[in-house]
Amino acid sequence: MITTVLLLGLAWKSALVAGLTLGLLRLARARSAGERSMIAHAGIVALLALPAAMLLLPSWNPLPESWSAAPAPVVAAPVADSAVPIAEAAPATGVASDGARFTLPEVGDFAPFLYAIPLALLSGVMLIAIVRLFAMRGRAEILTEGSWLSALAEAQRRMGFKHGTALLVSGELRSPISWGVLRPTIVLSPVAVEAVGEAEAIIAHELAHVARLDWAKLLGARAVCALFWFNPLVWMLARESHQLREEAADDAVLMADIDGPDYATLLVGAARHDNQGALMAAHGVAPGKGSLKRRITRVLDGSLKRGPASASWMLMSLVLLAGITAPLAAFSATADQKQAAKDSPVPFAAAVPAVAHPSATAGASPENEAPAAATHKPLTAEQLVSMRAVGVTPEYVAHMREQGGSMDPDDIIAAKATGVDAAYVNAMRGIFPGADMDDVIGASALHIEPGYAREMKAQFPGLSIDDLHALRALGVTGDYVRRMRGAGYSVKDADAAIELRATGMAPGAKRRTTTRKDETRVEIGRGGLEARSADGRVARIEFPEPPAPPAPPEN
Repeated sequence: MITTVLLLGLAWKSALVAGLTLGLLRLARARSAGERSMIAHAGIVALLALPAAMLLLPSWNPLPESWSAAPAPVVAAPVADSAVPIAEAAPATGVASDGARFTLPEVGDFAPFLYAIPLALLSGVMLIAIVRLFAMRGRAEILTEGSWLSALAEAQRRMGFKHGTALLVSGELRSPISWGVLRPTIVLSPVAVEAVGEAEAIIAHELAHVARLDWAKLLGARAVCALFWFNPLVWMLARESHQLREEAADDAVLMADIDGPDYATLLVGAARHDNQGALMAAHGVAPGKGSLKRRITRVLDGSLKRGPASASWMLMSLVLLAGITAPLAAFSATADQKQAAKDSPVPFAAAVPAVAHPSATAGASPENEAPAAATHKPLTAEQLVSMRAVGVTPEYVAHMREQGGSMDPDDIIAAKATGVDAAYVNAMRGIFPGADMDDVIGASALHIEPGYAREMKAQFPGLSIDDLHALRALGVTGDYVRRMRGAGYSVKDADAAIELRATGMAPGAKRRTTTRKDETRVEIGRGGLEARSADGRVARIEFPEPPAPPAPPEN
C-alpha cells in the first residue's frame, strides 16, 4: 500500500540514485556514447527496481541507536530583536508552549491520492502511444523498393542481426521511426522513401536502435518518469538516456563508413520533418530541436571514441549501481525514529524549517532584483569541452553575438562546427532578411556560399532559404537554370527547377522542331509533343515520365 512514509523514501532514494548516475555520466564523458548509454540505462533499471526492493528487502539501519534516540539539545530561536530560548519540547504536531502554536498542514492522508493522479495520466499517455504504434503498423504498406531492401539486408549482415525486420511505409509519418523487440519494425515516411541516396544511412541508424533493444529502454525510461514524476533528476536522466541512444545509433552509422558531413546534412534536413508530439513511443532518425546541435557536433568531430559497450563495461555498470541501490533500498530508520519519538521529545526549532527575518528582505526592490533575474546561466563542463573541441574563442563568441538572435552556447558550438562566422551570417541575412540561426547553420552544413545564394536569388526573386537548401541538395546551379530556359523549358520558380532536376532532365535535352509541307510545326521535347497547324490550332501530347531505374543491390 502506498503510504506517506513510502513516498518520502522513494523521493530521496530516487534522487540519490539518479544523481549518482548523472555524476557517473559526467565522469565518463570521454567514453563512447554506447558505454555512457549503458551507465544511464543501468541507472534506469535501478530506479525501476527501487520500489519493489524497498517493499521486499528486509529493513536495514546501520546508524547507531544514539543518533535517533538521544534527546536533542535545547535550541534558541531568534524572534524579532531578541533570542527566546525554547525550553519546552513541542508535541509531534508542531505545537509550542507559552501559547505559541504552529500546526503543520495535514496532507498525509492525501499524499497517496496526489501521487497517483500524475502516475495514472503519464501511464495512460504511454499506453496510448504504444497502441497508436501498432495501429499504424496495421495501416502501413509493405515497402518493396529494391534499394531499400538491399540497404536493409546489408545492414543486417554487417551487424550480425538475424531476426527478421519489417520494412513498411506510412503516410502518417513525417520521418522514419523504429520500434519492437521480438518483431522489430522500421516505418518510413513517403518523403524518406524518395530519398534513395540516404537509404543506407537511415537503415543503419534505425537498425542500430533495433539491435540495441532501444525500444525496451525507451519504455523503461518513460515508466521511470511516470513512477518518479516528482523528481527532476529522474527526468534529466531519462532525457540524457534518450540523447545517448540517438548518439550511439549515430556512431553505428559512422562506423558503417557513411561520410560524416553527408550524415550531418541528413540530420539537418530530417530535423525539419520531426515527428513532434508526445504520442510517439518510438525512435526516429530526425533529431529534436534540442538535440540537433549536439548530434551534429559529435558527428563532425572525428576525434571522439565510437563503438558499442563491451561485456565487461556492461557488467561493471550493473554491479556498481546494484551494489549501491540494494543497500539504499533496504535502508530504513523510520521504526527507530518512531520509537525514539516516544522516549524523547523533539525540540520545536528542530522540527520547523527556518524562516527568513522580515528585515532581510525589507530593502529589496524591483531595481535590485532585476540584475539577479538577468544573470546568465554558467557554462557546463560539457559545453566548455565542446567549445574547445570545435575551436570556439571569446572573439568568435563576441562577433557572433553582434549578429543578434538566439546565440546560446549550443548555438555557438553548432555554428562553429559547421564553419559559420559573423561575416557568413551577415552575408546570408543580407540575402534572406530574418533568417534564423538554425537556417544559416543548415545552409553552411550544405556548403552553400553567399555567391551561390545571390545567384539563385537573382534567378528566383521569391526564393526562400528552405528552397535554397533544396536547390543545393539537388545540385541546381544558375548555369543549369539558364541552360534549361535556353532549351525552351519554363523554369519560373525554384519548385520548377527542383522538379526538373529531380526527374533527371538534362540541359542538353533541347526541343526538336519539324516543319511539314502544309506548314504544320511539330516540336518534340522530352516532356511531350506539340503540333501547331497553319490556321493556329494546337495539339499537345505529354509523355509520361519513365520510372527511375532501381539501384543495383550492394554486395
